[in-house]
Amino acid sequence: MIELDAVAVRTSVELVARVTPADLTRPTPCAAWTLHGLLAHMATQHYGFAAASNGQHGPEPWKQRPLGADPVLTYRQAARWVLAAFAADGVLDRAFPLPEISTGRRFPAAQAISFHFLDYVVHSWDVARTLNIPVSLEPAVLEAALAVARAVPGGEARLAPGAAFAPAVPWPAGSVLDEIIALLGRAPTWPQ
Repeated sequence: MIELDAVAVRTSVELVARVTPADLTRPTPCAAWTLHGLLAHMATQHYGFAAASNGQHGPEPWKQRPLGADPVLTYRQAARWVLAAFAADGVLDRAFPLPEISTGRRFPAAQAISFHFLDYVVHSWDVARTLNIPVSLEPAVLEAALAVARAVPGGEARLAPGAAFAPAVPWPAGSVLDEIIALLGRAPTWPQ
């Protein structure tokens, strides 16, 4: 899972490298965010998961940070941070506190990393769709992400304010990535 996550994160870095200042105000498939807001969220999540991998509790590492004058550089630095944290010796033996999911529970490392992995497959798609460029992920990455996406609970929780994912939407027969996106409540045909 660590290797798969690294592929997804590196893919997101490659896509974000194509962002220009003019792109930052574009709407994204994440209805509440412009591209600037999405990048800030993505960077913050990297720092939050990196802190969780070291057992840090509390909401502080999860507070959104400003992107500064160079959002692409800021994002790249956050990505390096989480990749290094997940590559640390013994990380798979740890339990991650993830206050955005549960304040009273710790998650086994492989499960927590799978959450991060799925987010960065989806957020890579979000960035690519926003920029109207293709995203390419290896079949093994997509099959693993599909398995994680199928395990995400549905129901009323997805309608709650701040839910990580919206209810699943119908999708036409298409790619594995389309299925992942639709299972997590995004229309594969966005912005149409």
